[in-house]
Amino acid sequence: MAKFDVYKAQNVEVSVKIPCEKSLEEQLSIMELYTKTHRENKVKGKEICELECLKVLYPRMFRSIEPQDKIVGRLDFLPIGFGCVTSLGGVGHYCVFSKLRDFQNNLETKEQKERVEVLYDYWMENDLKTIYCNEMLTDDTIGGFIDTKYPMIATARLSGMMLDYPKLLQLGIRGLRTTIEEKMKEDPENPFYIAIEGCLDIFVNSADALKEKALEQSEKEDGARKKELKEMAAVLEKIKKNPPETFPEALQLLWLYAMLSGVINYGRLDDYLGPYLVKDMEEGRMTEREAYDYIYSLWTLIENRRTTVNGRIIVGGQGRKHPKEADVFLHLAMKVAKNTRYVEPQFTLRFDKNTSEKIWDEALDALGAGATYPTLYNDEVNVPAVAWGMRIPEEDAKQYVPFGCTEFVIQGKSTGTPNVCINLLKILNIFMNEGIDPMDGVDKSGGCEIAPLSTYKTFDEFFDGYQRFLNYYLDQSVRCQYRSYEIMNEHVSFLFTSILMDDCIGRGKALLDGGVKYLGGTNETYGNINTSDSLLAIKKLVFDQKKYTLDELNKAVLADFKGYEDIRKDCLSCDKYGNDLDSADTMANELYEFVAKGVRDRGIAMGMQYFMIVISNNQLNTEWGNQTAASPDGRLSGIYLNPANNPQGGADKSGPTAMLNSLAKFDARYHAGSVQNIKFSPTMFNKNRALIKALMKTYFFKKGGCHLMVTVVDKATLEDAVVHPEKYPNLIVRVSGFSAVFVNLTSEVQKELLSRVTYDEERCGMV
Repeated sequence: MAKFDVYKAQNVEVSVKIPCEKSLEEQLSIMELYTKTHRENKVKGKEICELECLKVLYPRMFRSIEPQDKIVGRLDFLPIGFGCVTSLGGVGHYCVFSKLRDFQNNLETKEQKERVEVLYDYWMENDLKTIYCNEMLTDDTIGGFIDTKYPMIATARLSGMMLDYPKLLQLGIRGLRTTIEEKMKEDPENPFYIAIEGCLDIFVNSADALKEKALEQSEKEDGARKKELKEMAAVLEKIKKNPPETFPEALQLLWLYAMLSGVINYGRLDDYLGPYLVKDMEEGRMTEREAYDYIYSLWTLIENRRTTVNGRIIVGGQGRKHPKEADVFLHLAMKVAKNTRYVEPQFTLRFDKNTSEKIWDEALDALGAGATYPTLYNDEVNVPAVAWGMRIPEEDAKQYVPFGCTEFVIQGKSTGTPNVCINLLKILNIFMNEGIDPMDGVDKSGGCEIAPLSTYKTFDEFFDGYQRFLNYYLDQSVRCQYRSYEIMNEHVSFLFTSILMDDCIGRGKALLDGGVKYLGGTNETYGNINTSDSLLAIKKLVFDQKKYTLDELNKAVLADFKGYEDIRKDCLSCDKYGNDLDSADTMANELYEFVAKGVRDRGIAMGMQYFMIVISNNQLNTEWGNQTAASPDGRLSGIYLNPANNPQGGADKSGPTAMLNSLAKFDARYHAGSVQNIKFSPTMFNKNRALIKALMKTYFFKKGGCHLMVTVVDKATLEDAVVHPEKYPNLIVRVSGFSAVFVNLTSEVQKELLSRVTYDEERCGMV
């Protein structure tokens, strides 16, 4: 029996965000003070204003230490504050107006409610995302994030930052301060340097405050927990200045800094925590079981933050500086992922042809247990693809890390936040209807001239017309992406984040002010496969077979195929992507490369290092599908779109090998992440492990597959969970770019998941 097989799952349950522990009056007072501070300091410059506002929040917003915690650092969040992403409040100086109204409704006195009204009015003029939306969003073509009635949606946010934690661990707070002070000698009046040095003071004050919390709570405990809390206090005292020397110190320093910076992804933890872990174990300060418990505690802290699609921890892969020590952390993390079966963190394994069979087996064990983790990324494909696509050296590309649903950034060196999403299928609908969205009858042409369908005599002419219209939205996407950076930079500096991003300190500039080494971006695309399957149906039925005219086919689509059932049957019978058919796969790839190259070229022309598409998926494919009319692939109006780079649910009828062959045909150089999902029944996956492993390795190493997200669950279990949700409170499923508790998903998202093929022994020809 393997050493850790005796480790049973501890409390295998899905947690929820812990409610704010502060009283309503205290919350209101903090928001008032934050607002007052912002009003008084915004004339002093964005750096000083941000610093002073951060002082209002920290250490005030830290929570008490929970009984299971082995490191310290939980935060409360208010409707008003400072952040990077909407999943933890908002971007920059933010106000979440709906949450502020909910807060107001819970207050008891008229005087308190009136105080909230004052805050509401102020932030209507100063919330950063509102400032962006007021300038950038149009009435007919672009919706706010996320307004799925529109063919393109845009926002301002700084998602997916992966900081240079090795620098933090090597230098410690004192070393960072020394580095900043040396640069200040060259430029003593630089407000960026002044502000980031002030951020280090906030870190020290927060560590002090949390140390006092630990000591106070230790007085209420006895035995082992009392000792643990005192040890936490000692660790916090140490990391206020000095670099860490032990695994608990390194983990605490990293976690506390992450909390203060507002980032929600944690990077290659194995590589930069592994050496501390191994040293502690070799010198007798920590047993393997204790190390496991620390990692388990980290998993729980991340899960409790509940950021939905984030919380990324990456292990394995090329470019690690300490692979031997990193693998010790990796093996423990595999066990934790298997045993917790949490929604987060998004535990990710990077691998190549040299990855050991032990790691492969551990990964498959975790997936087979229903963990939905690790997600799998092939470095043999992704490293050279990232180097080419982002135009960076391969050594930097080896530090690629996925975040969110699968977008890539370079750890410590790039930003690639996806601030734009495009619905390719809705754009096709609008094009075929001469600029009118058939879903709501609104003109969403953006002023583009669109010829009647009767003018197109060949498929190439039709496809060219669609591409010209699509170009309008690609132009808008790069404009919205780049302007989001400019507007954010006009108002905030993201100080804590900038400290640990190359080359901000060296250049004396904030992240978006010219400080970051690689300024990039990503554009999420949806409905890719519905669109390519629709284009193929048009080509086959209208131009090749001449069975229908474009107008006849479009009338059927506009009628949601009511009265045109034979036409829909013909549309459905056309070749579909996901079956290893050259016709469908070639069309999908032609559309993919047109969009991907168009986005990339526009980003480079705009001045970004890279701007690339992400073939992404979250519940947005369902929400956007609900707002998208019927389509020539046979899909009905309001039905979910295909998930990411996968076929429409049920369209793949030729088995897992054929489906994976279709997935592998896209050139990875042109995207910065492509979600690839596959679902197996537990019997198929666990009783045929050698076959499953061979299937995956063939996909990755012979076919050039870049990525897989695997779910192991019976369709019958999901169907029963719909009817009896109370029986399945901990059933985790892979939605696509993220995992979720199945019974907590909307009925529409559940239907989309149920529509996907589950590869069981029968479908795989095993019976």
